[in-house]
Amino acid sequence: MHMIRDKSGSRRGSPANRPPSPTAPRPGLTLAVVAVVQFMVSLDLSVVNVGLPRIAAGLGFGAVGVTWVIHAYALTFGGLLLLGGKAADRYGRKRVLLAGLGLFGLASLIGGLAQEPGHLVAARAAQGVGAAALAPAALALLATTFPAGRARVRAFGVWSAVNAAGGAFGVLIGGLLTEYAGWRWVMFVNVPMAAIALALAWRGVAAGAPARGSRPDVLGAVLATAGMTLLVFGVVRTDRYAWTSAVTLGTLAAAVALLAAFLLVERTTAREPLVRLGLFANRSVAGANAFNLLVGSALAAAFYFVSLYLQRVLGSGPALAGAQFLPFALGVVAGSVLAVKLGYRFAPRTLLVVGGLVTAAGFAWFGMISPDGHYAVDVLGPAVVASVGIGLGLAPVVSTATTGVAAHEAGTASALLNSSRQIGASLGLAGLGTAAHSRTGDSLTPGALNDGYAFGLSLAAVLLVAAVLIALAVLPRTGSPSRAEPAGGDALREGGKEVPA
Repeated sequence: MHMIRDKSGSRRGSPANRPPSPTAPRPGLTLAVVAVVQFMVSLDLSVVNVGLPRIAAGLGFGAVGVTWVIHAYALTFGGLLLLGGKAADRYGRKRVLLAGLGLFGLASLIGGLAQEPGHLVAARAAQGVGAAALAPAALALLATTFPAGRARVRAFGVWSAVNAAGGAFGVLIGGLLTEYAGWRWVMFVNVPMAAIALALAWRGVAAGAPARGSRPDVLGAVLATAGMTLLVFGVVRTDRYAWTSAVTLGTLAAAVALLAAFLLVERTTAREPLVRLGLFANRSVAGANAFNLLVGSALAAAFYFVSLYLQRVLGSGPALAGAQFLPFALGVVAGSVLAVKLGYRFAPRTLLVVGGLVTAAGFAWFGMISPDGHYAVDVLGPAVVASVGIGLGLAPVVSTATTGVAAHEAGTASALLNSSRQIGASLGLAGLGTAAHSRTGDSLTPGALNDGYAFGLSLAAVLLVAAVLIALAVLPRTGSPSRAEPAGGDALREGGKEVPA
């Protein structure tokens, strides 16, 4: 068959001259969309931290009650991530991503207009629902677009750098907005970012075909979210009710019952379970999520304690406190870039262990803060050490958690990893925050506050050591990606097997 030539002499039937299919994967644009989405989600996790004292004063929150501005987001985000990941696999990742972005932007607008504590907490919960839809869809797009080899290392390196930058720069941006524009702008700032991400996703993400299967298990999502909420609620209220009181024991018992019911539903449901429990037989998935849970617990509590130490003990204003976090932000980005270069030579397990130990050392240094301390010694030094360690582990833990996972479960595996980080953040903030409050007591003097924050930061270092031990005990030994990459290029993973692209 002869090809028809146009006036320029080129063959119109040639594959090289055909326009790209609207559903063809576009790696560069997909990576750009995922980067914007991840920056926004990470920013929202930390942007409110510096503004918490002003938020509490503006809306009338109590000292412990204001932490629900963080808990409401983290719990709905973490509790519904599995449902979001399953929905992304079932109904199409682009569709779920767009829906999540719309809800996230609308909830941010409503939160900025809040007039009572309950209004802001409800808006933060709605933000978490939106994030639970968009985050696993975005990460699943990244995992399937870059399935193996050096391209995967580079892509996850970009993702981890953006993730780190969003979380760390969120403190700086939150401080500047709180000081010069008002605390409401820590909510309003998400609206234009959500609009930009929505436009990029609409044009830059290919509309892949949804997977066939039964409807996701909504009951399981409700049980998991309710169980985790009750668990955190019970821990947070130990400042009013002792651990051995009937109120605390009853709340924790109800939480355990709900989580047990969730596991039972996942094993017996006629619908598609939120997470196939057999997925945890994959040591990479199980180990990475356990590691991530403990790291999330330590990081959320550390950000909280350090931001309060700067303002309530050292006397920094919101804008200055945010600026003082800038070296932390740069350190995480530097660690992420270093992880990309080292990722070509060392296995992800090695980077996780090294990064965890370096971060633990930084948090242990933070634990030596004093009420008459100085920024350069008590904050800057440990911040640089801890931030580089955090950056070293970000990309490897994501890559590890999706290793050997079938393509049709990529969304679930991605959601599971995000869920473990967010649930860990809420549990860590509740547990370590309560422990710090108990150490502080009713006194609000700089010395008493310092003792509580130092105790909480020391406990965060212990959690990181435990995470390293889990990585050593559970994660399998693997070679470096450069050795594992096929000579013919990247490979596509399907059902745990590598299929040459």
